[in-house]
Amino acid sequence: SFDFSGVDVIVDAIDSIDDKVALIRNAVSAEIPVVSCMGAGNKLDPGAFEVADLTRTSVCPLARIMRKRLRDVGIEHVRVVYSKEIPVRGEGVGSISFVPSTAGLLLASEAIRMIIDHKTNGGTDT
Repeated sequence: SFDFSGVDVIVDAIDSIDDKVALIRNAVSAEIPVVSCMGAGNKLDPGAFEVADLTRTSVCPLARIMRKRLRDVGIEHVRVVYSKEIPVRGEGVGSISFVPSTAGLLLASEAIRMIIDHKTNGGTDT
């Protein structure tokens, strides 16, 4: 269990699928808004990143896995940053500096929007 006292929003940038699922489950249970980063590995186009509900993602292999894993524990709607770019095939997973940093900027922007929405409108984004 996590202690979320004093937390306004959670930004998930964890690489481990099991740990992502655990964090999101605990955040949803504690009614803390969360925005989660999907895969940035093997991507080259920072302009292909979007913010969306997990149920509306496409192309991203990690988002597909997370949809299934979260659905299995009764969670469907999570705000995510994901890329519509088809990953470059290669040996292993790698990234170039400007791609994950772009995802990070979008995560930060969405987190601020979620905090503002939650504080001003009693928003329910998770």
